[in-house]
Amino acid sequence: MNEFVETLLDLQWHEPKSTYDVVIIGGGGHGLATAYYLATRHGITNVAVVEANYIGSGNSGRNTTIIRANYGIPESVRFYQHSLDLYSTLEEETGCWIMHATKGLLWLAHTETAMRSERARCLLNTACGAETVMVDPQAAKAICPQLDLSGGGRYPVLGASHHVGAATARHDRVVWAYAQGAMRMGVHVLQNTQVTGLLRDGERVTGVQTANGNISAGVVLSAVGGNVTTIANHAELRLPVRTHPLQAFVTNGYAQSLGPIISDTELFCYVSQTARGQMLIGAEFDPQPSYSTQSSFNFLQSCTSKVTHLLPFLKNLRILRQWTGICDVSADFSPIIGHTGVDGLLITTGWGTWGFKAIPAGGSLMAELIATGKTPPLLEPFGLDRFASDQALADQGSTGTR
Repeated sequence: MNEFVETLLDLQWHEPKSTYDVVIIGGGGHGLATAYYLATRHGITNVAVVEANYIGSGNSGRNTTIIRANYGIPESVRFYQHSLDLYSTLEEETGCWIMHATKGLLWLAHTETAMRSERARCLLNTACGAETVMVDPQAAKAICPQLDLSGGGRYPVLGASHHVGAATARHDRVVWAYAQGAMRMGVHVLQNTQVTGLLRDGERVTGVQTANGNISAGVVLSAVGGNVTTIANHAELRLPVRTHPLQAFVTNGYAQSLGPIISDTELFCYVSQTARGQMLIGAEFDPQPSYSTQSSFNFLQSCTSKVTHLLPFLKNLRILRQWTGICDVSADFSPIIGHTGVDGLLITTGWGTWGFKAIPAGGSLMAELIATGKTPPLLEPFGLDRFASDQALADQGSTGTR
């Protein structure tokens, strides 16, 4: 037993009931956070979270744990700054150590075009309440001494935007914190219960069909990652979403000395250091849609070649573990949250590579929508109906490296 193993969890398992006020499909961060906030903020505890495997076994357990708000459109910046703020107090609120650490994020630029983009990012972020400032190469080197400003002679660093409030947190601990908090309030979490269909009364969704029997509900929320289109199909709902693999890897341990998160707007890669000292490295999602979770050597070859130009010390480390998740990417790269147009069915999807950082805001605002029937202002722009009304929120900042 060590400091990285949770020893104080109080997960209270319950026998399933046949009827709940709310059934949430998906026991990852978003599903559990919604249940937690329904119980703690709104007193709604007759809630079931239905998970096909074990909690956190999907994309919540396969992400790269970066929390930031430096996006490219006002709606996203405000939403994620709210989430970043909630993360900063989550340990105090839940009493769980999620290993939250504010590190800052350096977003590197190598061309004048990228520099203009980063200057615009700083201005927009500042106007929307997210602290992001432009720094020159020397200031970037002072923030991250390991950075090779010449980029290995190939990718010289001309400058960077510095997102001061960016942070990391341990992914499984976030899931456990929300699960424990919800279960203590009486929420039922049903593991190893796969949803096979939706119950319907005419056009209205009235519950879920599972391999273990039917469950009725006043409201059903799909918080599934990776198989959201399958759930939507049960309601004859077509979503503008494609699912892509997302790969990452970690190295062996290294002295705790890499302060900020390093991301590159042109090389499409990023690096941070975990609490164990491992270097966590990732890139964009794979361009080809797929449900495959198989990792590839091509990804390792491409990603390591880029990051070692920026941080030469990485050449001396060894790859310890590689993994692949699957992420749902909407047509405009922004999430889809709220009403679906199908009575009784709500949805939270289209998170792309930014789902982990959205967990507190997505969960709390979705809980408010369920409890009050009114869409919170921060959620209004992200409704599914935006596509029909030609109000898309194109923001490739959601891809993790733009």
